[in-house]
Amino acid sequence: MTALSDALRGGCPVLPVAPDTDPEAVAALQRAELPEGTALVVRTSGSSGVPKAVALSADALRASAEATHEELGGPGQWLVALPAHLISGLQMLVRSEASGIHPAFFDGPFDPERLLAAADAMDADRRYLSLVPVQLARLLDLAESDELAAQSLARIDAVLVGGQAVSLALRTRAHKLGVQLRRSYGMTETAGGCVYDGVEIGDTRVRIRGGEVQLAGSSLASGYVGDPDLTAERFIDDTERDGSTTRWYRTGDAGELLGGMLTVTGRLDRVLISGGVNVSLDEIERVARDLPGWGSAVALATEHPEWGQRPSLVVELAESGAEGALPFTEVRTAIRERLGAAAAPEWATEVEEIPRLAGGKPDLAALRAWRERLSESFRESGAARTPVADAPAAARDERHQTERGRTEQNTEEQE
Repeated sequence: MTALSDALRGGCPVLPVAPDTDPEAVAALQRAELPEGTALVVRTSGSSGVPKAVALSADALRASAEATHEELGGPGQWLVALPAHLISGLQMLVRSEASGIHPAFFDGPFDPERLLAAADAMDADRRYLSLVPVQLARLLDLAESDELAAQSLARIDAVLVGGQAVSLALRTRAHKLGVQLRRSYGMTETAGGCVYDGVEIGDTRVRIRGGEVQLAGSSLASGYVGDPDLTAERFIDDTERDGSTTRWYRTGDAGELLGGMLTVTGRLDRVLISGGVNVSLDEIERVARDLPGWGSAVALATEHPEWGQRPSLVVELAESGAEGALPFTEVRTAIRERLGAAAAPEWATEVEEIPRLAGGKPDLAALRAWRERLSESFRESGAARTPVADAPAAARDERHQTERGRTEQNTEEQE
């Protein structure tokens, strides 16, 4: 906090890193020339590829913090339960520094009971919490079975949830428990959340160009450290009708504006082509996660000899095997009815736990590598049933690596 305070006042920039960060990458960033006014250099989570180093100015960070507090009804104490080397955790520290209210910290493995105990121990007039969807789901699981936990969760003045789409099923559960849920959309390049519940905060502006969500406003980053080409590609200047220039950030997200509200439908680069039809993997996940027992579902592209590619699902065993969970055939039918035949998943595989990045997002690279090993085991054995392959790190018991739904490979749906 002392280093951050100094950086926000024009002192030495801060480079927060996770303990397992490559020392060579850290050394390279320490030697790099930074844009003028840089207060923080933040490495992205790498969910869409190789992590990038983003330069954020003190002005951008403060603009974001002030906009958040204005939207939430005033400054409050933040309970930090997200990694402080990512923008999701760092922005809580910036907000705390801007308000002069010291944050509370939750450390160690995520545990809903301990988190709510830490929230109850906070003594500020207003108390705020920021989470990712998987953490919210675990809190709701506890609150639905424990009245005291439900009361503790409902007393928090705002629970921000970002990093991924928040399913309708999750929002409905939170609403029934009286949780003050706010859906936050933003990224490292916007100094954190800049759109809450589909509406811009502060001076943020949103537009859609070619199906892509683009953002402007005071909280935009200065650019990518050591990568002027990527900076020029992602941060663009447009001339307004009055002759002024506006700087826009190209998010790479697909979305739409309906009635002035932003709906993000997925990543533009998470699209497969099946039989000539474009299919959004994020849209498949959105539909699947609203179904009982499939809240953890991740959609992946699978090569197919006839259709080129077909979607498949990975889901956590604890959910898919729980009482009331829909069987795969019904999930497949629901997706087909909502999104069309090309979006119907070819199969689903259970794992004990979805591998995740530090910020809570599914580790797509790890899942794709695992699925490739799975496919290779099929090719080598000619098996049509239970695969023999190394699951993601958290999926240790191979007895639970089942091919659930085992493909209904007659693809007449795509006629």
